[in-house]
Amino acid sequence: MTSRLRIAVATLLFIITLSAVAQNATSGKSQDRIVKEVRHELLMLPYFGVFDNIAFKVDGGTVTLLGQVVRPSLKSDAENAVKHIEGVDRVDNQIEVLPPSPMDDQIRIAEFRAIYQYPSLQKYELGVQKPIRIIVKGGRVTLEGVVDSETDKNLVNVRANSVPNVFGVTNNLKVQS
Repeated sequence: MTSRLRIAVATLLFIITLSAVAQNATSGKSQDRIVKEVRHELLMLPYFGVFDNIAFKVDGGTVTLLGQVVRPSLKSDAENAVKHIEGVDRVDNQIEVLPPSPMDDQIRIAEFRAIYQYPSLQKYELGVQKPIRIIVKGGRVTLEGVVDSETDKNLVNVRANSVPNVFGVTNNLKVQS
């Protein structure tokens, strides 16, 4: 009788272990699916442009939205697009709405022209979603996104620093591997 009890307990522990491993594998696949769907939904936002930067983190069923946007409606649009995804239980919207400023608007346009209309950087202008994000707040410029080479990253930095009335440029561009 004791050996049957040991076998039953061992079998039960084995089944519990297998179900835990299977559940972890399933939750990993579920989290990957959520990441893909969140990325897709954010890229499909109609007013998401080159002067906006939206990033996100997924932790289980919680999606944290980060970044900066020019339009307040884009902040709420991003949250609404993400909260309807299957598997998302909670959305923590930490997106910053940039304050309206005519001077910042002028800098945004000047930065866009300086970067995207420079002959060797025009390849980045193709497509709907631009890979280089230009964030301007209080005369300070932050560049986010991905470029093809270290040379392009440095050239974008030089071009961004050449725009008048800019107090400083932070280059957070990453080089695509």
